[in-house]
Order: sequence, then structure tokens, then C-alpha cells
Amino acid sequence: MNAHDAAGNEPPALTGMKRRNFLSALAGTTAFWTLAEFADLRQALAREAAQSSAPRYFTDDEWRFLDAACETIFPTDEVGPGARALGVVTFIDRQMDTAYGRGDLWFMRGPFEQGPANLGYQLPLSPRDLYRAGISGANDYCRQKYGHAFPDLDQKLQVEILTAFETQSLPFGDGISSDMFFEQLRTNTLEGAFADPIYGGNRHLAGWVMLGFPGARADFMDWVDQYGPAYPLGSVSIDGETA
Repeated sequence: MNAHDAAGNEPPALTGMKRRNFLSALAGTTAFWTLAEFADLRQALAREAAQSSAPRYFTDDEWRFLDAACETIFPTDEVGPGARALGVVTFIDRQMDTAYGRGDLWFMRGPFEQGPANLGYQLPLSPRDLYRAGISGANDYCRQKYGHAFPDLDQKLQVEILTAFETQSLPFGDGISSDMFFEQLRTNTLEGAFADPIYGGNRHLAGWVMLGFPGARADFMDWVDQYGPAYPLGSVSIDGETA
């Protein structure tokens, strides 16, 4: 039983193509994040990323794993801020303390059988339990093979490990495999980078700034079919924060 079957049908997220090339195209320049006009935003994100957050669900060790893994999947580069600066782990941590994270809105009784990907999430574990088992399995794998937990390894090795998790079906125990866990982590990482800031990630709307996305503006239909020109107004969040 697998939460997805896309690993064999699309390029690996960490190896098949340069990460975030699609953002470079949307931003219009590979030097987007180095522009002087974003200096204040870079500094604000750096200050907040340096502050410790109190986890709602994850333990401190689990938080350390996610901080390293999410930043490896979605790193800071010339295109824009990465997962750490955007508060992605805060987003995921808050997700786990919701009905979604607990699986409260799903039918979670057996029997659990292998099913096609179009049937959606089919694991016997809720997302929060999948994270707990997945992080434990990932760190155990790293300790056994490299002598250290994932966050304590160098960045190049972290990329290789996550690539192995994605492209191989390594057993993690509790009926899950590395590719199941990786897909959940990658999906939630991207959600945290681009969801509305009200949910804890996308700090200061910086993810939307990278895309030139208007956010929760009431009316931007005049620009929907205009391909090429940059949207002239800044992003707005649900609670009225502006970029």
C-alpha cells in the first residue's frame, strides 16, 4: 500500500533537474533574491529563522530533522528564501495539530490494501503518525549507515540520502517505506513554502513574492490572461498582511 506511485513516472525532485528552475523562470531572473530591493525582506526572514520556535507536536529532535530535511528539499539560493527562512517546519508542525494531521476526517479502519494512486492517501497511519515513524526510520537509517542522525550530516550527504529515500523503497518499519515518507515530506514542504502565512509558513509572503502571486486579492482577473507582464501589485494574505 503506497500513498503515491509517481516516483517512477517523473524525475526525482532532488536529482532529475536543477531544483527550483521553475521558480527562476517565474521570477524572470536567476538573481531574483539578490536584488537590492529585497534586502529588508531578506533581513526580516533571517531574523525570524534564527529565533527558536516551540513545537506543538514534534519533539526537539524531530524538529531538527525536519529543519534540515526541508531546507535540503527547498534550499535558500539566488532564486529566493528556503524552507528554514519561510517557516516551513512551523507550518508542518501546526498541520499535525489539526484534524488533517490526526486523520480525524478520514475513514481510518481496515482492511488496508494496495490501491491505485488516484484513490489518494491510503496508509493506516495518520499524517502525524507517519511523520513520527518516518523521522525515526530515517534517523535510524542514517545512524546505521553513517554513524550520525540526519541533521548531523553534511549537506551534500543529506542530498544523497533524501535522493535515496525518494528513489528507493527502503523499509522504515510500521508498514511504511522511505519513498512514502519522502513524498509526504516533499508535499508538505511545498505547501509550507506557498500556503497563506496565516498557517505558519510563507513568512512575510516571501514565497508568493518569488512567484509574483497576488495572494488573496479580491480581484486580479484582468491579469489572468496576460502572459509576460509582471503583476504590478504586491501580494496580500488572508489576514491583510502585504508584501
